[in-house]
Amino acid sequence: MEESPATTFTELTGTVARRGRALRRRLRVVVQGLRTDEQGVLWDAVRASHPGFIEAVLADARVTAAYRGERYSFDSRLDAWVQALRLAIVHDSFLGQICYRAKAACQARRIPLLSRVFHRLAMMTGQICIGDPVVMRPGVYIPHGQVVVDGIVEVGEGVVLFPFITIGLLAGNMVGPTLGPRSVIGSGARVLGPVRIGAGAQVGANAVVLADVPANTTVVGAPATPTRPSGPRRRP
Repeated sequence: MEESPATTFTELTGTVARRGRALRRRLRVVVQGLRTDEQGVLWDAVRASHPGFIEAVLADARVTAAYRGERYSFDSRLDAWVQALRLAIVHDSFLGQICYRAKAACQARRIPLLSRVFHRLAMMTGQICIGDPVVMRPGVYIPHGQVVVDGIVEVGEGVVLFPFITIGLLAGNMVGPTLGPRSVIGSGARVLGPVRIGAGAQVGANAVVLADVPANTTVVGAPATPTRPSGPRRRP
């Protein structure tokens, strides 16, 4: 028996309404997140661990200028901001890094929608994709962008993140790597799972790191293995 147009229209509008409600639920998940009590404790700890926006941006500017062989001793707060603005214009990824810092600051202040906007801007301007649970200390150098970092990850001060790297997770575990101060992650490298990269350690280009790397050690290959102690690396 052929259905009447009224019946077909009613079913169609019901389907559209159900899909609209499902879409709104997904948007709420994206913007606010669905959190259990344990997740709430985790997010509170992440928010509390983010460095201040001004502190982080100016430290990043100082390190970036030093690696570029430019003046990195700033005469005043105004001079520091002028140099940060200049780097945002002339450096490949510094504007994206500032957008990430703004995103983290919005997270710390519980401004979810604006943090999403800054996250997208970081990806658009510097191809920098850093997940919400990541804590990045002040004074990190990202030469060219093309960086993916996600999971419960900590990036120490003075760390260098070269292009096309992934700092992330192994299946079934939300805990990711901890990058010690002044460590270097070479181009194309993968550092995966709950591993620790020691202070001053260096991960070679295209290496795949699945185990801890001692301090001041260079690792290469897939899976990565040590070559020799690299000696303490001086921070610029």
